[in-house]
Amino acid sequence: MTQDMTEGNPLKLIVRFSIPLLLGNLFQQTYNMFDAAIVGRYLGSDSLAAVGATTSVQFLVLGFCIGICTGFSIPVAQNFGARDFKSMRNFIFLGAILSAFFAAVLSISCSILSPQILNMLKTPSDIFGNAHGYILVIFLGIPFTILYNYLAGILRAVGDAKTPFVFLIISAGTNIALDLLFIIAFGWGCTGAAAATVLSQALSGILCLITVLRRHEVLRLRREDAEWNVKKFGTLLGTGIPTGLQYSITAIGSMVMQSSNNSLGSMYISAFTAGSKLKQFAMCPFDALATGVSTFASQNYGAGKFGRIRKGLWTGVLIGSMYGLAAGLILIFFGRNLSSLFVREGDGGVTDAAGRYVFFLGFFYWILGFLNTMRMTTQGLGHSGLAIFSGITEMAARCAVSFGLVPKFGFDAICICDQTAWISATLYITPTCLLCIRKLAKDAGRKNSVKPDETPAD
Repeated sequence: MTQDMTEGNPLKLIVRFSIPLLLGNLFQQTYNMFDAAIVGRYLGSDSLAAVGATTSVQFLVLGFCIGICTGFSIPVAQNFGARDFKSMRNFIFLGAILSAFFAAVLSISCSILSPQILNMLKTPSDIFGNAHGYILVIFLGIPFTILYNYLAGILRAVGDAKTPFVFLIISAGTNIALDLLFIIAFGWGCTGAAAATVLSQALSGILCLITVLRRHEVLRLRREDAEWNVKKFGTLLGTGIPTGLQYSITAIGSMVMQSSNNSLGSMYISAFTAGSKLKQFAMCPFDALATGVSTFASQNYGAGKFGRIRKGLWTGVLIGSMYGLAAGLILIFFGRNLSSLFVREGDGGVTDAAGRYVFFLGFFYWILGFLNTMRMTTQGLGHSGLAIFSGITEMAARCAVSFGLVPKFGFDAICICDQTAWISATLYITPTCLLCIRKLAKDAGRKNSVKPDETPAD
């Protein structure tokens, strides 16, 4: 069930690894879209706006959770590639301790501060109550979010992308069923949608835990693996914290963008929510592909095969860019019709605005093939600190548009905000990633008295 990515054709390995990730991401976004569709159609556009008003803060907090879990899995993948299984299991043990710590701190602090967070986002008073009920339940479920993402990251680090995918299918079906039960049958409103999401996430996390304990002998901890190691703690924090911050810093820009959009009124909040659901759904292949390339790079870095890293990187960029062109055309020509899935009949203004938002996004989707692949490869090579600046660049670009253009141009400025951020971040991360690979190869060459160009390309 594990997959050694240090041997064999990079294209086949990356595609085979990425397909379960892609399907899993699609299922995850599908049940997120069902959340929005059920809320919008059964509870109305104000309730959809209440859920949408929390989107950016969810991205901030949950993105940090996902980011640290991704970072904690990087040393696991590197040691798996180097065949140092004892050190790998020690990293798993120490990462579990850190994950539990962050789960407790984030869940408690965010739950207490949730009203202040919504006020900071200028959430309108007519949707504040529903927005608070929704986000409070999401924050209380942070331990389950971290449980799933940490264990799924460990499984993917050793090449098992299929198991998390299967559990996401189960989770998606559970979430949809609970949505219908809690919202329609029990009448719990927005809080019911959040409860369905948290409980389905808990189920997938528990299933991953059972799998790690029972089915993966190489991951099963021994008594000797449970030892404290300050240096390894530092390594985990050095990969986890910057990766988490990279997600969160990007989210801060999205929060500023969300706050600016919230000031335009409930109709534009609903439109932005519907358009964002389509945007996130269309981004699933980028995330899956970038994760596959990152895992490929991590394992081959552990094995010292830098030629394979380069080949895998450009393979990912090519596939991602080609997909981005196709996805962009769909958003350009069919975005408005797809946006209507989340809106009641008669809310034509919401549908028009959402369609305009994704229309402009479509022209620049191809650039995400560069941005996501380069950024996650840099993280996979252990240089999360360098990757974090791409998030800072995105944040700065979104803030510039939100503060400088939204007051004058309104929702039209919101429609160009993401693209500005993507272009700015790509201009930074592309040369950074390439220089990082070159430096690591040269350092390895000096250490082993081998020229970097002589490293095997397979």
